[in-house]
Amino acid sequence: MGRMAQLTYTGITSLDGYIADREGNFSWSEPDEEVHAFVNDLEREVGAYLFGRRMYEVMAAWESLGGNGEPGYIQDYARIWQTADKVVYSTTLTTASTARTRIEPVFNPEAIRQLKESSSREIGVGGATLAASVLAAGLVDECRLFLNPVVVGGGKQYLPDGLGLKLELLEERRFGNGVVYLRYRTLP
Repeated sequence: MGRMAQLTYTGITSLDGYIADREGNFSWSEPDEEVHAFVNDLEREVGAYLFGRRMYEVMAAWESLGGNGEPGYIQDYARIWQTADKVVYSTTLTTASTARTRIEPVFNPEAIRQLKESSSREIGVGGATLAASVLAAGLVDECRLFLNPVVVGGGKQYLPDGLGLKLELLEERRFGNGVVYLRYRTLP
């Protein structure tokens, strides 16, 4: 049997651990060119994304972004996203608005385990609600955070309440805009 694919949970958070504020605003988290280029290099390894419906609807904009008028780092990320497979977990969506996308009505941890076993490339999970289920099922191999120098005081958390998780720091990096990248391996 070959090597099992890594499943990573990457998020851009406030210093107090939120991916969006109480009103759902996340404009404070838009990466600058330096951070975006770094994210692109991380995401280049991803062959498939797992999304909840809300995160998928946000990310679906990348299907049409990346035209010639866009900066190179935006064009690069659009290509990365467009060529990856996407699995969307939703009880309300019946059809996908993007290519290479399938809708699954029910979260099934065993199906994700099988995907990890059969994939040769990294798998990314996007969206805090779906990530909470994937983390609780013990399927996440790494958590990657981009901590922004802002405190929003409440909203949608990167990690759910009640989750117990042991982590080992693998990598850290500070960017010119004050963002700090932290990469952790999950431990048994």
